[in-house]
Amino acid sequence: MNKTELRELSQRLRKQLVQRFIFLYLLYLAAGAAAFVLIYLYYRSRIWYGFEGFYKFVHLLEQFWQFLLPVYAAGGALGLGCHYLRKACGYLDELMAASETLFLGKEQEVSLSEELRPMEVYLDSARLKFQNSQRAAREAEQRKNDLIVYLAHDLKTPLTSVIGYLTLLNDEEEISPQLRKKYLSVSLEKAERLEDLINEFFEITRFSLTHLTLELSRINLSRMLEQTVFEFGPMLAEKELVCRQEVPPDLFYECDADKLQRVFDNLLRNAVSYSAPGGAVNLRLRQEAGGLLLTVQNFGVTIPKDKLERIFDQFFRLDSARATRSGGAGLGLAIAKEIVELHGGTISAESSDGQVTFTVRLPQEGKAANRK
Repeated sequence: MNKTELRELSQRLRKQLVQRFIFLYLLYLAAGAAAFVLIYLYYRSRIWYGFEGFYKFVHLLEQFWQFLLPVYAAGGALGLGCHYLRKACGYLDELMAASETLFLGKEQEVSLSEELRPMEVYLDSARLKFQNSQRAAREAEQRKNDLIVYLAHDLKTPLTSVIGYLTLLNDEEEISPQLRKKYLSVSLEKAERLEDLINEFFEITRFSLTHLTLELSRINLSRMLEQTVFEFGPMLAEKELVCRQEVPPDLFYECDADKLQRVFDNLLRNAVSYSAPGGAVNLRLRQEAGGLLLTVQNFGVTIPKDKLERIFDQFFRLDSARATRSGGAGLGLAIAKEIVELHGGTISAESSDGQVTFTVRLPQEGKAANRK
């Protein structure tokens, strides 16, 4: 329910109260007029001697009717007005209590009067959304804290190794060139691992504290994909993987080149990391009526449905131990999703029978520019 709908509900409720007031007031006046007619007919149907109480009552009405009539009309208006004012205040009290329920995050459902039933549905929906967002925020914060704890713990291992091997090199006065080379090689490897972990901390900070913006330019998207695949050559060779490409030649597209290249990099990195050795990674790009369609498919594992639904969440890692060894911070796919959506597109993932397929849909040229 948006602001317009809320305004319409308020106007409808106000109109309903006014209509009820007018109806009951007219009914009140009609009842008074009917009573006067009945009294008058009964008075005219008999002969009175002057000492009867009914005769005196009617005679009193005849003398002061000019005063009693406005008093009767004003009294009814005042009484009904107080009644509906109290009713409106009751509605306000109900809404205040419901707002307090939302503010305090209580689990109980909102219960309002029949006239406020649309508002009850809206507030219940808002309560559930608020609770879900709070729960998601707590889970994201917990995942982030857990990830930082894991990374901080992982810093100790390579740092200890670097210090240990450098200490050996410093203390050993006579050491063979082969052993010196081995110690230096291990120290360099562990130092590079330290660099990767530190970069993860910077990645987390950048993602948490900044908002991505687009810098659009017209690029050769086909060349970008080919270059990205070429840069993954060593990683593909290490796992004996083949990257099959179906990319149209010289396909130009207006986008943020650096950020979109990051999307391709993250998707390919994810595909290589979770592919079975000796398999293949399929990369397809084609034009559609509504824009571009890119799919990245790999073979190796089937992602469970519950994890597949969270795969684009911040700091979510499919395999904590594996991601730690490979340097994944659980941000790659989350950032990829934000970049694609900034371009006006969508990204989704499917998994079955040991294969995983990521699908990126980008809008026609120009739509992304309008979102800048």
